[in-house]
Amino acid sequence: MLSQYLYISTAPTLPREEVDAILATSARNNPARGITGLLLFNGRNFLQLLEGDEAEVADLMDKITADPRHAGVSVLDKRAIAMRACPDWAMKRVLIAESIASRREMLERDLPQGLDPEVRKMIVNFAVLN
Repeated sequence: MLSQYLYISTAPTLPREEVDAILATSARNNPARGITGLLLFNGRNFLQLLEGDEAEVADLMDKITADPRHAGVSVLDKRAIAMRACPDWAMKRVLIAESIASRREMLERDLPQGLDPEVRKMIVNFAVLN
């Protein structure tokens, strides 16, 4: 069974290089685990969407929760899915535009079309409010 998790966490002192290292590790490790998804980082908080086999995603969430680089991991949404929204993304970093006025337009263009509207709204709201 495929599952999709959307979580938020706080990492206010994480340098950009460390975020890049997390993305590189994800891109390297996730394909073997059958995990896909996307990541947003606003300089203080992560919002990440993970998709894959329930056991694999739950195991990864345990590792993320224990990771000392960020705190306050909170699952915003967890659901069974019939199809992945991000089938080709081992872990894509979705950039947040500097201009708040441009953020919604940029995200609507860059987020996958197969994303559930409710999940899409949570991701866009995260980016627009931060």
